[in-house]
Amino acid sequence: MTPPVATCPVTVRIQEDDFDIAREIALLTKSRTDIGAVVSFSGICRADEDSANIAALTLEHYPGMAEEEIKRHVDEAISRWPLNGVTAIHRVGRFMPGENIVLVLTASQHRQAAFQAAEFLMDYLKTSAPFWKKEESATGTGWVEAQARDDEAAARWTKS
Repeated sequence: MTPPVATCPVTVRIQEDDFDIAREIALLTKSRTDIGAVVSFSGICRADEDSANIAALTLEHYPGMAEEEIKRHVDEAISRWPLNGVTAIHRVGRFMPGENIVLVLTASQHRQAAFQAAEFLMDYLKTSAPFWKKEESATGTGWVEAQARDDEAAARWTKS
């Protein structure tokens, strides 16, 4: 008898509503006996950035294109690592410090693949996903520029 072929369910969502991390993990792993590790990364709006006090953060995206671009990178992660499931949820709208912004879940039989794939996806989301971020602080409001440290982190995943 041939063992069942593992499938890799993928969820990519962009939404205004908050997400429940435990619920998303339960949805990803429900009735799955081939998953030995789930790595989760949740990004949260913080109150300060480089000594600036952040009052709020607004995230905008290009509907349709953003989902397709994230899915394309999820597919790349699946081709690089033996994954058994991926969830990527990115929120848009206005956020106060302490609120959830992004969730990446990667599931695999073993932890190393799940960790690496989650890190790969977060580096992509931080540097190249079609989102625009505006910060509000006591000194004013402005669009956030890309950070060299984020580009350097993402560069390690480039195939030679």
